[in-house]
Amino acid sequence: MKIQQSVLVHLGYGKYIRSDQVTAVIPVDEDRGPGRRSFVYIQGQIQPIIASRAEDTLIRDLVQEPQEVTQARQQQEILQDLLLELGHVNSTVRRITRDEGGLDLERLEQRIRQVLPE
Repeated sequence: MKIQQSVLVHLGYGKYIRSDQVTAVIPVDEDRGPGRRSFVYIQGQIQPIIASRAEDTLIRDLVQEPQEVTQARQQQEILQDLLLELGHVNSTVRRITRDEGGLDLERLEQRIRQVLPE
């Protein structure tokens, strides 16, 4: 389990905290109810923040990558796979695809290389 760096985590009722500043999440036992689900301890502060969300959902948000990061990683993997497969296409098929189908595989490979991190 790894805390994601500098991701804002929603505590409920308009409260947010950076994920890497959270030192502890403890369920509220006494007087638990709407608006009082978890104590969230923040680095450098003695008193916890009272969160209206349950501790398990807060922990999940603290350690889960944001959806945008996950999607970007998946898209990069797809582009890498596509680039690998395009490398196996022979010159005759490339010429026919370009001349007859209007799809320039070499230009497509160049664009993928420009987008992928090195």
